[in-house]
Amino acid sequence: MSVEKILNDWKKGNFKPVYWLEGEEDYFIDRLVSYAEQKILPESEASFNLTVFYGKDANWADILNACRRYPMFAEKQVVILKEGQQMREIEKLEPYFENPLGSTIFVVSYKEKKLDARKKMARYIKEKGELLTIKKISERELPEWTSLLLKGKGLTISPKGLAVLVDHIGNDLSRIENEIEKLRVNLGQRKAINEDDIEEYIGVSKEFNAFELQLAIANKDLAKSLRIVQYFESNPKAGPIQMVLPALYSYFSKVYMVFGVPSRDEKTLAESLGVPPFFVKDYVRTANLYNFEGVEKVLLLLHQYNLKSIGIGSTNATSSGSLMKEMLVKILG
Repeated sequence: MSVEKILNDWKKGNFKPVYWLEGEEDYFIDRLVSYAEQKILPESEASFNLTVFYGKDANWADILNACRRYPMFAEKQVVILKEGQQMREIEKLEPYFENPLGSTIFVVSYKEKKLDARKKMARYIKEKGELLTIKKISERELPEWTSLLLKGKGLTISPKGLAVLVDHIGNDLSRIENEIEKLRVNLGQRKAINEDDIEEYIGVSKEFNAFELQLAIANKDLAKSLRIVQYFESNPKAGPIQMVLPALYSYFSKVYMVFGVPSRDEKTLAESLGVPPFFVKDYVRTANLYNFEGVEKVLLLLHQYNLKSIGIGSTNATSSGSLMKEMLVKILG
């Protein structure tokens, strides 16, 4: 069962008595909980038949009583436990999961943790309801997920604009959605997003950002790379080293993979690297410019300077800007 399958079932009025939502990706858990809280019951029924608990303050006996209560003037009631991972004695809900009430829709949010699948409670939830474990979206899935989100809102974006947006925000799905909504509102009737829009409404310079730095290094352009890092030094929020180095490491890791793919066919490379086809040429060009040993050297340097950025292997306090400049000279000098 997926998030979309559960939402589709709910929209059709198909409900199970228990939904246990666990895992690393808060965005999808919050999306399901929000729908359960706001959309399952009509407003006229919600005042009598919607009960929301918060794990930190919740008492297991109160939750059991709420779940076992019959709905008033309606066929169903909804009981929601938010932040269930913070609840003490949550295991005392086990008897209810063994024999849940058919007229109750009990939704549990259990973030950043997972139930022990060997225990009875997990088995009861799987038998009587739905236990959904949601994994964090990987970096390679992020551009496609963002593209689908944009498409769902009737928007389009250039490949470069998509890369700038994703690189700037990172793996924060809620923030990506919020920034896209900000763009949608500001664009008015226009549907195509470009780099100028991202600069104006999100505050990411179209010339000085992590994506442009990546391109400059990929093209062995030391002068441009240093200019971008100089901008980061003057505007720390634009390119913090903790964001830039992992992004560069991810990029060159994919370049490294190019050498292991026997075919240079764009579709094959895109599937192997896990990137959109329109970016494949960039990875191949970088692989040709650096060669195998050069890419290995870059990866080693990125790893070393990532450690230095958190104080490992650095003998004195060095600014992030100085570290990045020193690293660039070693890569490109």
